[in-house]
Amino acid sequence: MRRKKERPQELIASALALFVERGYASTRLEDVARRAGVSKPTLYLYFKSKEELFKAVVHAGVVPAIAEIETLLAEFEGHSTELMRHAVLQWWVHVGVKKGAGLIRVVTAEANQFPELAMFYRAEVIDRDRRLIAKVIERGIARNEFRQVDVALATHVLTSAMLMLTMWNNVVQPSNHLVPDPVIFLETLVDLMLAGLLPK
Repeated sequence: MRRKKERPQELIASALALFVERGYASTRLEDVARRAGVSKPTLYLYFKSKEELFKAVVHAGVVPAIAEIETLLAEFEGHSTELMRHAVLQWWVHVGVKKGAGLIRVVTAEANQFPELAMFYRAEVIDRDRRLIAKVIERGIARNEFRQVDVALATHVLTSAMLMLTMWNNVVQPSNHLVPDPVIFLETLVDLMLAGLLPK
């Protein structure tokens, strides 16, 4: 028999799948409840609105993965070039290929209709990703392993390419010849970034 404490996670998992499949506007709470095997009134016991449910999906499906990478980076003791490579590739493993990565497509497609959700996603996911990369660059500069650069601009350049890869991976079929192998893409991206960061 299913326990009540499991229901929020079941509802979140159902909502994540439907948001990614249908988008935010086209996902109805009754569909989420049905997919989770509960009634709509039961869903309302845990989430008062679709917006609240979406935020719970982001907090459960994406944010913990970013926090895990932050912990990994905080414990890293090697050279900043290796830390940068590690950070980007771990981001892909923990965030980029997970089901929750599809939410960026949802948010981007519906940002004009639901700007408050786009702002929430940016604050909770995109800005946090950028702070993670910025810390790596700042660490390298502080240790004289990277040259002095505009940290905010360098971070924006790198994370924009990472987010675009996520978009492509969730919009275009991975088998399409226009979509590069994600790992090779990220390794090349890091190599190009490091070529610009290393002291001359």
